[in-house]
Order: sequence, then C-alpha cells, then structure tokens
Amino acid sequence: MFAAKNSMFTNAPVAIPVDFLVIAGGGAGGGGVGGGGGAGGYRTSAGTSGGGASAESTVNAFIGTTYTVTVGAGGTAGSTESTAGTNGSNSVFGSITSTGGGCGGSSAAGTNGQVGGSGGGAGGGTSLGNGTTNQGYSGGSQNTNNNTYTGGGGGAGAVGGSYTSGTSSGAGGAGVSSSITNSAVTRGGGGGGGRYGSAVNGGAGGSGGGGAGCGGSSTTRADGSAGTANTGGGGGGGSGNGGLGGNGGSGFVVIRYADTFAAATSTTGSPTITVTGGYRIYQWTGSGSITF
Repeated sequence: MFAAKNSMFTNAPVAIPVDFLVIAGGGAGGGGVGGGGGAGGYRTSAGTSGGGASAESTVNAFIGTTYTVTVGAGGTAGSTESTAGTNGSNSVFGSITSTGGGCGGSSAAGTNGQVGGSGGGAGGGTSLGNGTTNQGYSGGSQNTNNNTYTGGGGGAGAVGGSYTSGTSSGAGGAGVSSSITNSAVTRGGGGGGGRYGSAVNGGAGGSGGGGAGCGGSSTTRADGSAGTANTGGGGGGGSGNGGLGGNGGSGFVVIRYADTFAAATSTTGSPTITVTGGYRIYQWTGSGSITF
C-alpha cells in the first residue's frame, strides 16, 4: 500500500513556481483634439502591480507542459482626425491575461475614451475611459467649457492627468517600475492629451513609455507621439486641424524562476534568456511559447 502511494507521488507532475510580468499593448491616442491612449494592462507577481493592488501570487508551471506567450500589439491611431483609433491587444502567459489599453477619445470623431487595462483620456467634448481593476487606472477628463484641452491616458501606476485650466492638457498617468529582469525598468505609462488652438504642447507622456500629446495652432496641425515599443505605453493625443493620435506601444512578457530548476526544454518567439540573481529569466518582445 505504501509502495503504491510512493509510486503515485513519484509520478506526479513537478511544479515550478514562476514569477511573471505581463503587459498588454497600449491604446492609441485620439485624433482631432484627442485624449491620450491608456497603457496596456499590467499584471505581475514581482513587486507592486498596476491599479494600486498588491502583487499577485506566483503561478505553477509543470515540467513537460507547453505554455503560450502572446505579446499584444499597440493600438492603431485613426488615419484621419475623424476616424477612431483602436485599443491595444491583450498579452498572455498561460492563464494570465492582461487587457489592452483603451484608445483616447476624439472630438472630431465624436468618440469617448475607451475602457481598457488603463482607460483612454477624454477628448474634446467627450468622456474618459475607465481602467481595469488590478491592471491600471482611468484616463483624465477634458475641459467642459470649450473643448480645447483633453485628458491624459491612464497609466499602470496613476490616473491620467486632467486638463489644467488655461495651461495644458492632461499628462499621461505614470507607469510602474519592476526589477523582475534584475534591473529596474518603468513601463506602462499613459499617453498625454492633445490640444487645440495653441502652439503650446499638449500633455506629457507618462513615465514608462507614454507618448506625448500635441498642440497645434489655430491654422496648423500636429500629431501625437507613439507609445514606446514593449512598454505598453499609450499613444499621445493629436491636435485640432487634422492632427492624428499616436499609435500605442506594444506589450511585453517576462517570467522568471529559481535557477535550481533546469532550463526550459524549448522556446519559440526568440526570448532573451539570462541567468542572474538566482533566477532563470525569459523575456519576450514577440509572441511565442515555452516548454518546461
């Protein structure tokens, strides 16, 4: 009887506790007096997660099992000021899914800031988008008096900025720093809001890859800046007079586990692999998989 039990335990799959950081693609900024795009959803078991919550628990990976890795693309800005942009795409590691960032609102397109991992900022005359609990924050609000100032996109670590009366559109919400790769890097910044009718710039991009918003003049246009690749940063909002939003930044996936366990038997997607600080670390900037 004891021998049978021992045999059963011996044949049980071996579980490896795995830390993760999964960041989705950032939302595009809105065009035509557009709000900033929200950062891609930020989920992690290493340090503090987005949305102000504590870090999540590690997940168990099992030897002999293959796990899918998806790195979400950033949202695409509209091709004209009156065309709505898109949210970022989700990123995935196994059972962990982070939600793409919300697109910024647009006065010219008549669209609101969109719900996402972090929400899109309000464009001129539109409303803001909310973030997703434990992944990111909501976008900022716009100037209800004359629709010339807009809100910044939400970040993984802070709400998107609202307009400052007579000064500027809202800045993108700040991202979150993680040392899961053995080096502190801030990712998940929201895009800054665009502005109409002034040569003054729009809102600044949030720390962690958020693109800056732009302000044109009464006769010229300016486009928002793109979010930084592989940070999940939101795109900046565009100005009036035909200004376009910036594209959102692509996402990022990294996992690590104790180097007392063996290296993965195979990977796809060309992850960067390092062994440091007592961990085996796998970083993906494009989709792939890992087999333990």
